[in-house]
Amino acid sequence: MIKTVVGSFDNFAAASKVAASLMAAGFMQSDINVIANNTARAEQVPGTTREGTADADDSGNAAAGALTGGAISGAAGLAISLMGLAIPGIGPILAAGPIVTALAGAGAGAVAGGLIGGLTEIGVPENDANYYAESVRRGGALVTVRADGDRVDEAEDIMRHHGAVDIEDRAEQWRGSGWSGYSQDATPFTYDQIEKERTRYASGSTQRSTSHS
Repeated sequence: MIKTVVGSFDNFAAASKVAASLMAAGFMQSDINVIANNTARAEQVPGTTREGTADADDSGNAAAGALTGGAISGAAGLAISLMGLAIPGIGPILAAGPIVTALAGAGAGAVAGGLIGGLTEIGVPENDANYYAESVRRGGALVTVRADGDRVDEAEDIMRHHGAVDIEDRAEQWRGSGWSGYSQDATPFTYDQIEKERTRYASGSTQRSTSHS
């Protein structure tokens, strides 16, 4: 049975290393998705109009900014396919893999549906998709891979090795700070807010990846 294995990571660099490791282990690039928050200071990403927000029509520049410093080292195929999008409630993201079709509408950078819909379309239960979408909103990155049943453990081990966070544990911490659920109507996090989130979890939480039929 084919399952979708999902890992949540605190930054794009970690997610790109996971994608590279999955491909090195023989998983097909066409079965791998990467979704990452692309919020940055206005001076760091060409095409931004104010801190934390990129022009939807300038997705190519946003993608180029995220690649600076070799963030996708070892995953050249995914780097080539990266697309910049603007997601309601999240802001600018980068996405690569089949999920781009579910996220992107007509016109560069336009979004036909939210991240929840894109994740559920590839097999992630809606409740978990809400957690994963919130993790991206707070500056995180996701990696998903379709795996045969006998390779699910291998995919999960690769994600854990690269520091996949326990998304349910992380959601409990959000609730402790007053979070009540993901909303597309929420205000996207600014660059500074995201940096505070990353500092907060720098020590890491229990590592965990999940698989879904």
